[in-house]
Amino acid sequence: MDEKKYAKLEKDTSPKTPLMRNMIFAFLTGGTICLVGQFVSLFYMTYFDFTERTASNPTVATMIFFAMLLTGFGLYKKIGQFGGAGSAVPITGFGNAVISAAIEHKSEGYVLGVGGNMFKLAGSVILFGVFSAFVVALIKTILVKLGVVSW
Repeated sequence: MDEKKYAKLEKDTSPKTPLMRNMIFAFLTGGTICLVGQFVSLFYMTYFDFTERTASNPTVATMIFFAMLLTGFGLYKKIGQFGGAGSAVPITGFGNAVISAAIEHKSEGYVLGVGGNMFKLAGSVILFGVFSAFVVALIKTILVKLGVVSW
């Protein structure tokens, strides 16, 4: 069978991807996660007297905790199956990826299995975040010293 016949056979027998349905579910899932994050942020601003700027750090930590908790109970997998890419919102997706690796390798022990494997992903993300923050701070410092921007 040549390539053209195989490509036609594959196209004819492969199930059609419900693209519009997948996009709507991803939008709804990602939007719901972001809506929960907004409520968490408003909670911190209302009850703990944070400003909009200072509420971001505890909000991020809370959303990561929620994602890790849902992953531990097996619910985040169901959210991902429903919402697809919408469940990969950066903050909750990071928490899910860290805990998933830890759960997957727990049979290898707590230090080498859980600790070693959960930081395979988290380590590179944290390293990139710290390095990016350093570069942005360096550029801002140079621009402030040159008088281009003010602090």
